[in-house]
Amino acid sequence: MKTETKKSLIQYGLFGAIALILYLTGLHTEVIGFAQRGLLATGIMKPDVTEKTLALNEHAKADLNFQLLNSKGETIYMEDLKGKVIFMNIWATWCPPCVAEMPGISELSKSMENENVAFIMLSVDSSFDKAKKYNENKGYHFDVHSLQTQLPDMFSTSGIPATYVIDARGTLALTHIGIGDYDTNEFRDFLKSLM
Repeated sequence: MKTETKKSLIQYGLFGAIALILYLTGLHTEVIGFAQRGLLATGIMKPDVTEKTLALNEHAKADLNFQLLNSKGETIYMEDLKGKVIFMNIWATWCPPCVAEMPGISELSKSMENENVAFIMLSVDSSFDKAKKYNENKGYHFDVHSLQTQLPDMFSTSGIPATYVIDARGTLALTHIGIGDYDTNEFRDFLKSLM
């Protein structure tokens, strides 16, 4: 066997072993999320979460007839949040784009903590304990939630992350499926305009 062929086989073998280790330990989500976060930061990946997306949902009444459980075990009645702007993100710990956008959402929630905005981070993990532990380990500025009742059809999605913003009047103002960069002044101004 030629030396070049041996080197190639060794390189492919090492790459495969690293990929397998990352997959088996569950760290592949973090690694892919880290890469996607880097692409967001550099501006190479620039998801559109502004005017074009906003126009799709103009004047749709949000169905807030459902309940959530927060990390402390308390029931959250979504209808009780009427009068606030609601930023609801559907995510999972196994979803690289979800993991990639989390630090930005955490910064956004931190910067908006004195505003009339509720951040609902709705985990669709099979184990809510896994989502709670993930959030605790990361030290994010928001709480995580799980469904206690069925999610209304208007929020059903085949892809995550999925983000919905509901204005203070209860109107669906934004639907965005896929990764988003929400930690921007433009997006903060958008949320403030919905109060």
